[in-house]
Amino acid sequence: MAKLIVRRPPGAPVNLPVPPVLQRIYAARHVHSVGELNKELRSLTPFAALSQIDRAVDLLQTALQERWRLLIVADLDADGATSCALTLRALRALGAAEVSYVVPNRFTHGYGLTPEIVAVVADQQPHLLITVDNGISSHEGVRVAQAHGIKVLITDHHLPGLTLPAADALVNPNQPGDCFPSKNLAGVGVIFYVLSALRARLREAGWFAAQGLAEPNLAQFLDIVALGTVADVVTLDHTNRILVEQGLKRIRAGRCVPGIKALLEVARRPMERATAMDLGFYIGPRLNAAGRLADMSLSIECLLTDDPELAHRLAQRMDDLNRERKTIENDMRDQALARLQLPLDSSDLPFGLCLFDPAWHPGVVGILAGRVREQTHRPVIAFALDIDDGQLRGSARSVPGFHVRDALATIAARQPGLISRFGGHAAAAGLSLPAQHLERFQAAFDAETRQWLSDDDLQGRLLSDGELVPGEFSLDIAQQVQQGGPWGQGFPEPLFDGVFEVLSHQIMKEHHLKLRLRPSGTRLTLEAVAFNQVSYFLPGTARLRLAYRLDVNEWRGESRLQLRIEHLEVA
Repeated sequence: MAKLIVRRPPGAPVNLPVPPVLQRIYAARHVHSVGELNKELRSLTPFAALSQIDRAVDLLQTALQERWRLLIVADLDADGATSCALTLRALRALGAAEVSYVVPNRFTHGYGLTPEIVAVVADQQPHLLITVDNGISSHEGVRVAQAHGIKVLITDHHLPGLTLPAADALVNPNQPGDCFPSKNLAGVGVIFYVLSALRARLREAGWFAAQGLAEPNLAQFLDIVALGTVADVVTLDHTNRILVEQGLKRIRAGRCVPGIKALLEVARRPMERATAMDLGFYIGPRLNAAGRLADMSLSIECLLTDDPELAHRLAQRMDDLNRERKTIENDMRDQALARLQLPLDSSDLPFGLCLFDPAWHPGVVGILAGRVREQTHRPVIAFALDIDDGQLRGSARSVPGFHVRDALATIAARQPGLISRFGGHAAAAGLSLPAQHLERFQAAFDAETRQWLSDDDLQGRLLSDGELVPGEFSLDIAQQVQQGGPWGQGFPEPLFDGVFEVLSHQIMKEHHLKLRLRPSGTRLTLEAVAFNQVSYFLPGTARLRLAYRLDVNEWRGESRLQLRIEHLEVA
């Protein structure tokens, strides 16, 4: 599908101690002070700004002192797995007497702290349930747990509904009245803050000396925090950039848990040069594959074990599941696109797409929705059938300018009973509804999407940081751009555009291009690669307009500048 290269608004001029190209990049991302570039832990917002943080710490301190049985209720994705592993490791290091976890089965228990999962764990007689990356909509689950005499601490980051569950403590930066400046923490970031506050309280109380425990440095767990933050695709605001950068430093230095090292190995990514992209595009999908096709406990155990051999076996199993997931996903995507029966840029397509096939795998519909969104540049919800209750389970992926969770809330308010349940973020959400409601929901979703978006919003766009001058095509600039991140959601890796003369081309592995290029009007010769873009290149083309990133090609100990092409078209 054709894409339009659009240059980002320049942003207010800044005066930062970085090269001019980075000044332009930061200005376009609304970074205006040196403080916003500081990625040291001391620059993190203090935990005291979180609502109910003291209540949560009171609960946890009592739990440790009275040796309560603690049970963590995890979510079914990479954020949930990392949150669970972090909480288990940290609570054990802080002196918890008995702590374990449970992962709901998406088919029999539903998502989060449901009455069904409470019924399962009640026999274990936990004193306290701790939700990680879930719970903000678990009103009935909290009620049932408390009826069993079980206290509940909710830690979550998802957007709340009109009312909050009556938990014993609830920490979520997105709850009403919360003053924490970053509303973009992932679930793993929220529980990291809670555990940091607990460690500070225990230190003040003399807990570690009294118990004969070495006081843990929770920074040792930032590799896990970084992984969950990037994998959940939350906005990398200043707080999240600090958490991710500090975690990446630990990974590059080899001071990460064996599971992360093993996952990098099976993905063939060099640990010493790990980036946020490695966490998001290579490790996160392998963690998620376990939850989608098998059991999320595989991912949690991989992050919990200190045995390198066991970590590698689990990582290999997750790699196998990820390959299986790709096969299923590709088949589902081809079916979905064929079903549209229109050119993907057709004006006859609905603004908001709802797709369903009774044979689709429920664990893969989220990825399917994302892939179709990439092809059609519009919000997409993909549904699968829950054969146990006949409900459709949908996963939504949105586009800039459309807050999909708020749109679902509006539809639910206007047509009570149409949607059984929903939750999520601006960019992604989940929902369920009776199968017989699908056509009504399709119409309602398309109508609501048209209230938010125009035809112009549905055009495929690549946001560029502009052209580079000849002196900016250098290895030094490429390395500084790489180090200027971490780049990710909401703080995108710089993308540039320009017109280049084609000096030569080579096809690699049938799908990829290797090019020698010259920026128009210069005598420079540059190397470039374009992955999976052979079909867009016509041999003999003399000039191309490119959208590209500056990359560093590491080969046999030598570093060279390379352009990584994201889009090409005849100039």
